Amino acid sequence: MARIRLNQEYRNKVANRIKQSLFQEDTQEKKKYDTLKGEQVDLNDKAWSVAKDIVRRHYTEEDVEKAYYLQNKFENVSTIAKDSCFHFHYLGTKEKTNYDNEVVSIEENVPIEKHFDFRLNGDIDETNNYSSNRDQSYGFALFRDEINAQEDCNADILIEQADKDDNPHKRKFVENNEKYLGLSGGRNNETKYGREWNEKYQLDLIGRDYCRDRSIACEKEEFDFLITWKKQKSAFVMAHSKWIESVLKQMKEIKLGLKGYKWLDEAIELATELGLSINDAEIIRTNSTGLVIYNPKNLAERIKGMKNTEKTREQKIAERVAYMQQQQTNSDNLN
Repeated sequence: MARIRLNQEYRNKVANRIKQSLFQEDTQEKKKYDTLKGEQVDLNDKAWSVAKDIVRRHYTEEDVEKAYYLQNKFENVSTIAKDSCFHFHYLGTKEKTNYDNEVVSIEENVPIEKHFDFRLNGDIDETNNYSSNRDQSYGFALFRDEINAQEDCNADILIEQADKDDNPHKRKFVENNEKYLGLSGGRNNETKYGREWNEKYQLDLIGRDYCRDRSIACEKEEFDFLITWKKQKSAFVMAHSKWIESVLKQMKEIKLGLKGYKWLDEAIELATELGLSINDAEIIRTNSTGLVIYNPKNLAERIKGMKNTEKTREQKIAERVAYMQQQQTNSDNLN
């Protein structure tokens, strides 16, 4: 049987099949993402419980009831509304530093304040203190499967485009993702995820429309707990990024190898070495000039080496022992 030439269409089909397979592999990166994803509901609920206690100590249920009474009685009174973001502070010690990061003065008993946003697209940077900031990465990571099941949506788009300037391709998928989650389009957006999330994490607050105008005092322990909550959300987003980056790194190498292959059976051999069972009929049915022609088996080994990169303490010790032994052998040979 005559060999089948590997054209660009076949290269793309093989690459897509391999990519799908890589996303299904139970790697260290994917396990960490899955584990942290499973903790998010409980994580947010516990943080919300702390925030709710802080708010209700300041704005009691009786205060809220009175505010609603006045607002409903008088047309010109608008003093209460639901909100999901807060500025909390405690009295602590603040250090002032110069450009060399040297402490030049210490202030005691001053407000230490941060912004905490419980909305699905709320900012997760613990160093940020601006209520206007938004961050789509958390919602994209949390609802990745749901987003990717939709046409013209891609929950990994921010990671894929991380090193690129804003462009129409990126904006298209970001906007589609946001629309699906219910993070855009206003009240006419029938998608439930964003609405249900934000309705779950909201409280009646008295005051102006901007949460910065109502910084609420809390205990340092409560403040620290909420800072940790933001860090844990950031860690989940980072786990999503590292998992996807691992797959993208492998795919970059795979595409480079496929570009150098001339025949379809070479591409299928690569897929086989990576643990994926496909045949030429499947690639044909489903509708090159590289300087180095990659050996499929060797390339497959390189790809496998790009995942599960975290080493145990025992592995590190064993590698160090082997290194020292090799150094000793080299020294003995020189002598």
